[in-house]
Amino acid sequence: MTARSCLTVVLAAGEGTRMRSARPKVLHPVAGQSLLSHVLAAAPAGRGAALAVVIGPDRQAVADEVARVRPEASTFVQRERLGTAHAVLAARDAIARGADDLLVAFGDTPLISAATFERLRAPLKKGAALAVLGFHAADPTGYGRLVVEGDQLVAIREHADASPAERKITLCNAGVMAFDGRKALQIIERIGNANSKREYYLTDAVAIVREFGWQAVVIETSEDEVRGINTKVQLAEAEAVMQARLRQAALDAGVTMIAPETVYLAADTKFGKNVTIEPFVVIGPGVTIEDGAVIHSFSRIVDKGESADRG
Repeated sequence: MTARSCLTVVLAAGEGTRMRSARPKVLHPVAGQSLLSHVLAAAPAGRGAALAVVIGPDRQAVADEVARVRPEASTFVQRERLGTAHAVLAARDAIARGADDLLVAFGDTPLISAATFERLRAPLKKGAALAVLGFHAADPTGYGRLVVEGDQLVAIREHADASPAERKITLCNAGVMAFDGRKALQIIERIGNANSKREYYLTDAVAIVREFGWQAVVIETSEDEVRGINTKVQLAEAEAVMQARLRQAALDAGVTMIAPETVYLAADTKFGKNVTIEPFVVIGPGVTIEDGAVIHSFSRIVDKGESADRG
């Protein structure tokens, strides 16, 4: 069976003013790699996969990061910030080329995985026009609620507009969506801006899909995986989750860590066999730990391309 083609549109045009930094939000690092690079690495790649990244004006550094991580990707500029649906349509030319599936993701969700993108695409093979990624929030206050009847998604209700009963729903909208690529433009171009901010919201796609008589469904994931980064506090929280993942993967691969919680790894750290890491170690990007190495306490290995053998 021929694999389905997929276009992933990554929205990376946000100002990130709450980060209080001159650096574009999506270029802030988690585990030594930019937020954006984590998302780009998770997006479908290979035969039949295309990638488009929507950036803000005068963001050459973001375009350069896209080219570094996924050279085959196209970039598009959203010159006015008029909502998420408007941002997606900045990549209209890429969408119009046609793909079986259209994924819409965000450049500030570094914990999302390739496996989740694949799970989100799966309902499209069975005829759904739209799949929305959702999560059960420990505290759903402020999140859009996913209103489900049976196995169908019937609405995304913003917190401010939700009824008391709807506010008790803990299943929340992560924002990430997968569209049937043959229907995507028809759906997204129909989204209007009849709201207080006069913006075009991708969440309105659910109502439009229902108007057409098509199916919309929810795919669930963990709250951690869809953490969006808007503040330095949230950046630190994402770093903690990523470090826990990286340490667990290293331990599962046979690395000995005396005090794992004191070891900081990069997303691309590579380990040989029979490696031991003592407490209070920081390893930067691009480092390979050779077979049999012992990394002593209070070591800091941060030179890109360094091959560490501290036995």
